[in-house]
Formats: sequence, C-alpha cells, structure tokens
Amino acid sequence: MKLIVAVQEPVTDGLPDAEPSWRDLHAIELERPLIDAEMDLLDVQIGLLDRPASELDQRRLRRAANKVLDARRTVANRLGTGEAA
Repeated sequence: MKLIVAVQEPVTDGLPDAEPSWRDLHAIELERPLIDAEMDLLDVQIGLLDRPASELDQRRLRRAANKVLDARRTVANRLGTGEAA
C-alpha cells in the first residue's frame, strides 16, 4: 500500500495567535455599516423570492440597494483617505 501525504507545509500550522489582530477588528468595524446594509438588502431579496414584488416591495428593494451604495461610497472614501489603512 502506498502512503499519501501532503507535499506542502500546512498553511495554518503553528500560527502564534489564531484570533484577529486589532487592525483586523478595526477594519471590520469601519466596514460595519456596509455589512449591515448588505444584510438588509439580502433580507429584502429573500423576502421577495416566493412572491411577486408589489410597489411597496419595489420601494423597499430600491431603498436597501441605495443604502448599500451609500455605505460602499463611505467605505471607499475612508479607504481613499487612509483612515481604514
């Protein structure tokens, strides 16, 4: 029987600290409005999967999509100024 082993070293083996660094946490915190807006948009989209969209639903979808675009613009502006770096 032939033994099969990994040729490369494991990527995650021997990590000194498995938790995110303060920089990672700070970057996540700066992107939190975008994450929340995307989750709101996803909630609206999921709600519309099994039924046709009414006029009110279309407004909710547009509002959620605009909220995502606004949050993306805000995050991009922060990245451009170096605040999130």
